[in-house]
Amino acid sequence: MQTQCISHQLEFQPLGKRAVVGRFDAGRVSSDGGALLLGELDRRTGIVSRFASCFTDHRVPSLVEHPVEDLVRQRVLGLCLGYEDLNDHDVLRGDALLATAVGKSDPTGMSRRREQNRGHALAGKSTLNRLELTPADASSASRYKKVVADGAAIEQCFVDEFIDSRQGEELERIVLDIDPSDIELHGAQEGRFFHGYYGHYCYLPLYIFCGDQLLLARVREANIDGCSGTVDALEWLVPLLRAQWPAAEIVVRADSGFARESIFAWCENNDVEYVIGLARNPVLGSAITDELEQATELHVQTGRPARVFSELDYRTKQSWSRPRRVVAKAERLPGKDNPRFVVTSYSPERFDAQTLYESEYCARGEMENRIKEQQLDLFGSRASCTAMRANQLRVWLSGVAHVLMAEFRRTALRGTELSRARTSTIRVRLLKVGAVIKVSVRRVRIALSSVFPLQHVFAEALELIQCAYQPQG
Repeated sequence: MQTQCISHQLEFQPLGKRAVVGRFDAGRVSSDGGALLLGELDRRTGIVSRFASCFTDHRVPSLVEHPVEDLVRQRVLGLCLGYEDLNDHDVLRGDALLATAVGKSDPTGMSRRREQNRGHALAGKSTLNRLELTPADASSASRYKKVVADGAAIEQCFVDEFIDSRQGEELERIVLDIDPSDIELHGAQEGRFFHGYYGHYCYLPLYIFCGDQLLLARVREANIDGCSGTVDALEWLVPLLRAQWPAAEIVVRADSGFARESIFAWCENNDVEYVIGLARNPVLGSAITDELEQATELHVQTGRPARVFSELDYRTKQSWSRPRRVVAKAERLPGKDNPRFVVTSYSPERFDAQTLYESEYCARGEMENRIKEQQLDLFGSRASCTAMRANQLRVWLSGVAHVLMAEFRRTALRGTELSRARTSTIRVRLLKVGAVIKVSVRRVRIALSSVFPLQHVFAEALELIQCAYQPQG
């Protein structure tokens, strides 16, 4: 039925006496004119090039039509533009505008050596999936899949991108927001386990962000404590940051799932501050009885939610090695109490109880928005490969797309109406613009839609990119 709809004339409601009909016969018209902005930014910053350098290509160079860098850039730009499936690229491979953004010298693909690929400048799904499906032990002797990803180098790449994006800045404070999330699984994927909290089979990736910059996205099985591997991650990450900014204060911020002695002790022994949520229990609840009564009285008087803050020295019976400062929020909402607790290494002189909770701890909610952006807007939760290694690479590819979009927002959209927009909004408002591309011997001419509402933002974004970065190579 779908094939018939595409090959035959499409008929819509008439306009008066005029019939309204359509066909998919306009030729190479792209709906993704904004890809030019992303391609311009990427090739000037080298974000995808550095990520592509983490792959070893065992293919015979003289027989390669699509270098690894082109494959990675095509995949990352596709995610930014909203194409989560490799199947989409069997049609997108003929998009001359996307090929221009990728950097293909012949965006029409008419000079392709193989006749069956003529007119397609980009790779199809069968070539792109080699990025994800190549095993770690592949070599030049392997039959088909020979592009091997180096996981350790990729993780290092995310940190290097953060450092490069802050070149010249003397950071005084680095806040590391840490959180797990779930990637729901629908098949017999390697490492699948049922997670009682999320209520489905899933992976349990560990994320670390600094502001809107992704520093770590490590896929894990779901049969573990949500904070597992945090100390190992900090032992690897903190020295890298300290080497660049030795005088900066480093802070670990997380929810109550990370309130563990091992994390507290590591931070205290390595001069790292922490602000971590603490799950309520009867002992903590009884310690703020008076504050809850005060909050209730204020709520009755004003009819609005009321908060009273306090703090205490607290130590568990067995799991904690020593007492620690706990900040308590006694809150009364309509119909219920809402107490919350945060354990911290900060002294009262540095942050009083209210400031620590409202300004320091609650700011971690922005990190949850970044996880949603990476998993939903950029399809980091699409783990449909059988092998866990392949699904990890998909998460990393989405992570690179997130880094590119974060840099785009920070550089190209600074001062515009989209400067704080999430990826899905930027995609719909700015990247999805109709374009026709014409290629001649001397010029690649792109005609963008004349009725595109954000023409001024598009032009300003290009100017900001070109002013911020000099061309590479």
